[in-house]
Amino acid sequence: MQQRRVVVTGLGALTPLGNSVPEFWNSLVQGKSGSAPITKFDTAKFKTKFACEIKNFDPLNHFEKQDVRKIDPFTQYALVSVDEALKDSRLELDKIDKTRVGVIWGSGNGGFYTFQQEVMEFAKGDGTPRFNPYFIPKVIVDIASGWISIKYGFMGVNFTTVSACATSTTAIIDAMNYIRWNKADIIVTGGSEAAVNQAGIGGFGALKALSTRNDSPMTASRPFDVTRDGFVMGEGAGALILEEYGHAKARGANIYAEVAGGGMSADAYHLTATHPEGIGALLGMKWALEDANLKPEEVEYLNPHATSTPVGDESEMRAVSKFFGPHISKVSISATKSATGHLLGGAGAIESIVCIKAIENGIVPPTINTEQIDPNLPAGLNIILAKAEERNIRVAMSNTFGFGGHNASAVFTKV
Repeated sequence: MQQRRVVVTGLGALTPLGNSVPEFWNSLVQGKSGSAPITKFDTAKFKTKFACEIKNFDPLNHFEKQDVRKIDPFTQYALVSVDEALKDSRLELDKIDKTRVGVIWGSGNGGFYTFQQEVMEFAKGDGTPRFNPYFIPKVIVDIASGWISIKYGFMGVNFTTVSACATSTTAIIDAMNYIRWNKADIIVTGGSEAAVNQAGIGGFGALKALSTRNDSPMTASRPFDVTRDGFVMGEGAGALILEEYGHAKARGANIYAEVAGGGMSADAYHLTATHPEGIGALLGMKWALEDANLKPEEVEYLNPHATSTPVGDESEMRAVSKFFGPHISKVSISATKSATGHLLGGAGAIESIVCIKAIENGIVPPTINTEQIDPNLPAGLNIILAKAEERNIRVAMSNTFGFGGHNASAVFTKV
């Protein structure tokens, strides 16, 4: 049976670099940083006092006041980015079969903010359980996909993926496969996260995973740099409209790129650390390209996981160097978490959008802040530093890895 092709026909983004795809992309290409001192809470007693927060976002500009009380920020971010993506797709929602439209959304933490706030308020009281009646519907991780389907009446396949920081790449791969399997014609996919709060910053800080470069927050995320000291927390959402190729062509849709393949693997090694040799990462990349029926030498752009942690960057680049072999010097690599911070479960969606925009515009965005490449990294890496590079991109790959040893790689191609 001939496999159905899957293409991207709509994009939406709410990020620390901008509250729409054009604003996000332009800021990224210009080399701007989304990192700044945290405004959401008092950081006086925290070792890390900065993050990549979204800016100029007022939920009352998007939701009724009574609805804001029902929706955690991670779901708010999801709904805003999906709204942009659906408008961008130019789908006529009253003319499509909504039983053939699904939602596969990802979040690593769900309603983390709500959970923290409700427990903190309870702890202040006399022990009487006074909780928001929407407490549970606000925190459960699958609620964003539920809200999306309810808002638009999408009645197809609907669920949420959770694979830590690989989450939204996993969601995109699942969405691709459900369309391939003829279980849907259109799927809204992506991921969102809202973990810039006391528990998020404190918890990751306790793991010593966060940068503590408080004297220079804008330059704190510095993947591959010899002085890197941890990642910078980010927040936001990225949304993609995936559509069966024939369905998209029949309605005259604008096609950004094809979702050509995906690979998922496990390190089976450690709770929080990547395998030193990147064995799981290599498997994910290998299976993604096999799924796309492509060879390593056909990849022109790689958006790596590259969070700016001392161990993680090194292990990933070992895997990348081994996998691409002599072709590695011809692969343009840019670590865009240097600008956006690490959106955790939303990272894969945002970085997939970066790959798609790189294909569309023939531009590889820069890795900012990195000044001196760690000599322990493999030789021959073509890391794009400081300034964007013009290049005709036909095949792009996005890598994401998560705590628990979860790995996911997605491949996008020019149509």
